[in-house]
Amino acid sequence: MKFTKDEIRRAMLLYAVTDRTWLRAGETLPQVTERVLQSGATFLQLREKALGRDALLAEAMALKALCVRYHVPFVVNDDVNVAIWSGADGVHVGQSDIQGRDVRALIGPDRILGISANTVETAVAAERAGADYIGVGAVFSTSTKRDAKTLSLRELREICAAVSIPVVAIGGISGDNVRQLAGSGIDGVAVVSAIYAQPDPAAATAELLARVKDAVAAHG
Repeated sequence: MKFTKDEIRRAMLLYAVTDRTWLRAGETLPQVTERVLQSGATFLQLREKALGRDALLAEAMALKALCVRYHVPFVVNDDVNVAIWSGADGVHVGQSDIQGRDVRALIGPDRILGISANTVETAVAAERAGADYIGVGAVFSTSTKRDAKTLSLRELREICAAVSIPVVAIGGISGDNVRQLAGSGIDGVAVVSAIYAQPDPAAATAELLARVKDAVAAHG
């Protein structure tokens, strides 16, 4: 399934990034993720650094099937081969992954390419490299990447203004602080622990979705 540019932009609203370390006894990642999708997540990234390739591929195939059912774009973090083998809609990579490497050529013209950025320069470079969207952060301090530099609202606004493709903010975002991003120009937020670390990931997704809609609408 190919998603249009408008569909990708709309799908940035609530971008869920997986973290299986928060699974409880008896739970599987697909089980929890299906509840998250049912509750309104609009985009999904499989990001599991501790899994071997075979296990990662198995999870990718299961999550891809779920995302087809809910018509939600699905990408794999970093691993282009797993993204292709699993039939994922695309891949999300960091700045180091596009140095001397044409990821767009590797995945073809129809798959989604997301690239991380944290400055105007890296955002512009990502767009030139063929990105369909940019993940920008960290906008707040985050336990997922403890060494990540935190961006100011002004810097986030400048990045959004410098590119024509969708921008999703990431890093330390929760229902309590997402409203602070209003007026920045972002198309949505990407979260890990704000969903997967919560006692009820489905309820957390629904509550966060409502707050994100308000924050995005404030400058839409």
